Amino acid sequence: MTGNDPVYLRVVEELRAQIVDGTLPPGAPIPSRAQLTQRFRVGETAARHALRVLAAEGLIIGKVGSGHYVREKSVLYPLQRCRYVDHDAPFAADMQAGGHRATWDWRSETIKAMRDVARRLRLEEGDPVTRTRYVFRTEGKPMQLATSYEPADLGRGQSFPEEGTNGRKSLVARMSAVGIKITDIRESVHTRVPQPTESDLLDLPTGVHILHVERTHWSGDRPVETSDIVVPGDRFRLVYSVPLGA
Repeated sequence: MTGNDPVYLRVVEELRAQIVDGTLPPGAPIPSRAQLTQRFRVGETAARHALRVLAAEGLIIGKVGSGHYVREKSVLYPLQRCRYVDHDAPFAADMQAGGHRATWDWRSETIKAMRDVARRLRLEEGDPVTRTRYVFRTEGKPMQLATSYEPADLGRGQSFPEEGTNGRKSLVARMSAVGIKITDIRESVHTRVPQPTESDLLDLPTGVHILHVERTHWSGDRPVETSDIVVPGDRFRLVYSVPLGA
C-alpha cells in the first residue's frame, strides 16, 4: 500500500488475506467495527466501509444482531445447457443427476407482450402472450427462477398447467403436439445485480450476482418461446457442449 491509499484498504487487505489462506475459516466471526477500530487504529467509518467491501466481494455475510461471519465456500452445481432439452424440467434433471431432490411449481396467465418480449418473439407490442413463472427448488430451497413467454395463439386448445404440480410436459413435447418442431435453441448469458424480489426468493447474500440466461426456442425462422432464467452466481456454473457436424 502507498501513503495515498484509503485507510480502510488496510483492513480489507488483511482480512481478505486471512480468509483466503484459511486463518479465518468458513463460519468464523469477523471482528466487530469497534474491535477493528482498535486493532487497526482507524475510524469507525473506515471499519464500516471495510466490512461493506468484504461483503460486496462475497467473502463475509452479515447476520442481524449477530455480526459478520466468513461465508461458507459454495459448491458450484453444473447446469447442462445442451442436455435434457426434451425433459419436462432440465434443471430437475441436472439436480437429480447429482443425487439431489428437485421440485418446481409454476403459474401461467395471458398478458400483453411488453416491448422486449415482443421483440424476442417477433410480435407486435401488446400482442397476447402466455407468461409462465417457475420456481425450482433443491431439497426444498429455491435455487432457480424462470419466466417463460409463448405467443398465446400457440396455446389455443391447451390448458394451462396446474400450479403446484410437476406433471407438465416439456416445451419440445408440447410444441410437437400442435405440429411445431423445435429446430434450434439459442441462449445469451450475462451477469447482473439481482432485483430485490429475486434476492428475497433465492435468499441471496449481499454482494452475490446472478447469472441471467435469455433462452429462445426456434422453429425454423420463427421464435416460438423465450424465457429469462435466473440462478445464483455463487451456486451454479453453466456447462455447454458444442456438437460438430460429421
